[in-house]
Order: sequence, then structure tokens, then C-alpha cells
Amino acid sequence: MKKLKIIYEDKNLLVIEKDPHVLTVSTPKERLRTLYHEASDYVKKQYPKNKIFIVHRLDKETSGLVVFAKSEDIKNKLQNNWEQTKRGYLAIVEGHPKNKKDTLKSYLIETKALDVFSTKDPKKGKLAITEYEVLQENKNFSLLKINIKTGRRNQIRVQLSDIKNPIIGDKKYHSKTNPLKRLGLHSNYLEFQLDNKTYQFTTKYPKDFTKIFPDML
Repeated sequence: MKKLKIIYEDKNLLVIEKDPHVLTVSTPKERLRTLYHEASDYVKKQYPKNKIFIVHRLDKETSGLVVFAKSEDIKNKLQNNWEQTKRGYLAIVEGHPKNKKDTLKSYLIETKALDVFSTKDPKKGKLAITEYEVLQENKNFSLLKINIKTGRRNQIRVQLSDIKNPIIGDKKYHSKTNPLKRLGLHSNYLEFQLDNKTYQFTTKYPKDFTKIFPDML
């Protein structure tokens, strides 16, 4: 793995920008090549008894901001209030959304196989709310700024697919193109409260996004 891209670090937090193609945490098939493993090694080099705790995760093919806690107490504080965390993304989708700015609402059902799909029936699924705005367009694709109001599994991917604008590289949710050889989704903004202090973190656009939108700002 490449050198960790550390965005911020203090006695409580370690914030890293994850590259695409990297797991946040281990799976039965991959134990070592994970962001968690690299972050754990990093803090143990500072002091062998140091530990790192998972607060949230990103999909393997999604890049962007990941927060780790340096104690179980901090992890619990963050997770207990994670729904209040403001989370922003950049996404490249196929086609051009009918509305240049919109709020998507549906109820998501998750199967035992971890597939997710939408329903209009509130009794069957959990409410998911995603706001988006079109930043740029070209012949085949659109660049979206996204804010999520809920933290459901795959909610951005599912709801953009629902409006017939799936994220590029997202074959699972009906994308037909994969120009970046990865999911065109990047977590670029996080804001949360911890011990009466507000933390805000941002990253620039991923460099590979400029292959499709060369004049990204």
C-alpha cells in the first residue's frame, strides 16, 4: 500500500484519505491489505500499546475521508452521534439528471446477501435521504455534489441508480461504463461534534476524476 494520506491527527482522532481499491476493514478474503491495518501499524510505531478503533467505513472502490478513533470511548461518542455527522461526496454518474438539484427520498431494504433496493413502503424499509446538485456535465457524464442526511448502506448508489443515473463503475447498481476502473464516488467532506468542539475535514477532488472533467475546481 502507498503511504497513508493523513489529513488530521490529535490525541483522539486519526483522519485519513483512503485510496480506491483499498478495504477499510478486513474480510474473510483479505486480512492485511486494509486501511485499518495500515492505520494500526502507524499508531503502534508511535507507541507499541497504541490502538485504533473503527468509527465508520467506505466501500472498497470509494475514495475519501475515513475517521478512526484512538480510544473506545471516543469511538462510542462518535458512533452514538454519527447520524448527526454532515457527510459530503463527489460522484460522477452516467447521463444527465432530469433535475439539476434535487432531494431523493426512498425506503431502503437490505437483503441477507447485502443487496440494497428501494421501496416506497415505509413499513418495509429504512428512510434514506440524499441531496445532490449537478456541478458539471459533458456529453456522457455528470459531476454531482452530494450530501447525505441518513447513513444507509449504499444509499447514494441505489438512489442515483433509481433515477437512471448510476455512478460510473457501479455494475452492481446498473452502471454500463467504467472509465476510471473504479467506482466514481469520493467522500470529500465530514463535519461532526466531539466534546463540544466542531471538527470539519475536506479533501480535494480525486486526480482520476480529472480524466473525465479536466477543469474541476
